[in-house]
Amino acid sequence: MANQFKNRCFGAVIIKSVNSNWNADFTHSPRTLPDGTVYATDKALKYAIRNYIKKNYTDEKVFFFKKMKEDIKPVTLDENYVEMFGELKKPDKKSLIEDRKKVISNLLNCIDIRLFGATFASKGYNFSLHGPLQINHAIDKFGEFEIYSEQIMSPFRNSGKDDSDQSTLGNQTNLKEGHYVYHFSINPSNLYDFYALLDESSAQLSDEDIDKLIEAMNSGVTILDSSRKIGSENEATIFVKLKADSKAVLPSFTDFIDIKKIEDTANRTIDLTALKEQLDAVEKEIESVYIYYNPLLTKLEGLPDNSGYNLFNIVNGKKL
Repeated sequence: MANQFKNRCFGAVIIKSVNSNWNADFTHSPRTLPDGTVYATDKALKYAIRNYIKKNYTDEKVFFFKKMKEDIKPVTLDENYVEMFGELKKPDKKSLIEDRKKVISNLLNCIDIRLFGATFASKGYNFSLHGPLQINHAIDKFGEFEIYSEQIMSPFRNSGKDDSDQSTLGNQTNLKEGHYVYHFSINPSNLYDFYALLDESSAQLSDEDIDKLIEAMNSGVTILDSSRKIGSENEATIFVKLKADSKAVLPSFTDFIDIKKIEDTANRTIDLTALKEQLDAVEKEIESVYIYYNPLLTKLEGLPDNSGYNLFNIVNGKKL
């Protein structure tokens, strides 16, 4: 039986994006705030985590992932549930509580829902599961915000124009270089009420779930290559695990991390000086701190030289 994970955690995931478009808006440009700051939504990182787990742990159920029917249309919420768990029984007044427990149990047997939670809006089954893992929007802490567009040519002419004699022209927009910093927190108690209701260990967040999560945070973006996302890759992950009885609350790590150039090289420095001050203030509350990064391309500032683990020497969240 898997061990239930009970520790609260805080951390950051840093994504390096060079001549890439990590998280486009509906105009296909990198997302920006009104002041020009480049940012990315939590949904982009969640997708990368789900995708990594789905492809590398085929025994795990991942519920919120786009699927197509035979007619090439996306499945509905109810259709996805039925495909994964069989019948979605119409609620009956006599068995309403047990019916709802069954649906909740099935949902919590999906690793993405054990991590992120879910809103399940179906007839008779309208409820929200507050997930332990919460991820903030990311901010580009590199700060150059250079966005450029370039024209691309299709090998085909526009079939909608009878007088068109030329191939269609389009464009694509990239960020020259950005370093997105996501803050996240994990609070397993968010789902304790449901655990008590179900009394099923398979529906509880486990140590194994966290190992897979760390692995996906370390590698999920790098393996998510597409024509628009190639050039975006995992740069570093910071994972702070508090002691089981700790009530400490840490601020957003995004505010305490800076990314700087190392002149005349393609390498970059992640400055953790301000973050270390925050962690030092609650040192007695912390059980462990893990920092995963690529020492060939990245230098950590504000920490001892031997801090951290090589990003590419990690399996199941543990150092090789």
